[in-house]
Amino acid sequence: MFPVVELLEIIEAFEKPRPIRLRPNTLKTRRRDLADVLINRGVNLDPLSKWSKVGLAVYDSQVPIGATPEYMAGFYMLQSASSFLPVMALAPQEKERIIDMAAAPGGKTTYIAALVKNSGIIFANEMKAPRLKSLTANLHRMGVTNTVVCNYDGKELPKVLGVNTAEYCWMPLAVGLGLPLKTSLLKTQKALKKYRNVPICRRGYVVYSTSNATGNRGVHPLQHRLPCH
Repeated sequence: MFPVVELLEIIEAFEKPRPIRLRPNTLKTRRRDLADVLINRGVNLDPLSKWSKVGLAVYDSQVPIGATPEYMAGFYMLQSASSFLPVMALAPQEKERIIDMAAAPGGKTTYIAALVKNSGIIFANEMKAPRLKSLTANLHRMGVTNTVVCNYDGKELPKVLGVNTAEYCWMPLAVGLGLPLKTSLLKTQKALKKYRNVPICRRGYVVYSTSNATGNRGVHPLQHRLPCH
């Protein structure tokens, strides 16, 4: 699938420590103000990139970046830059109704809440009950007030939430074959089969987020569903 040179670069990249990225919480602060405070604490950082208006790239830090007073107060989220993209693609608007089908630990959900300024309603669903604790904790820490946390298999959400889910914006399962250190191939293949029948809204819109690096496998569930709509 990849040229040999590119494949070697990918393998080498997986062996390197993952870079630290922050997303300032615009419900509580601005990127410039947060950057100034963290720089004064001994954090070496820069704006992430031109494509992001909120991200910060951290190069090194004299303090634990996940234990500063600002972190505890919910001024920022430790979040990979790639997970900004599904929310940017969804482009949520104020007062919309949104379903995040795989919400924990809450990075994307809290980003959505910040963009809509705590308006509308977000259903943050997480199928794995042990992950609800981190999701709920991050929602409280980040000052999110428009979100309902639920614990269902994604296939059951239309039944639970009612027929009006056809008008919601959906963020379905993010499969993780592109993260081999975290997710096995076997688990991902099972996930693809399991979620191929997840209902897709007819009048809202969907962002299907995947870290899959194997081409068509990552979009197979949507290829199965799209002809039906």
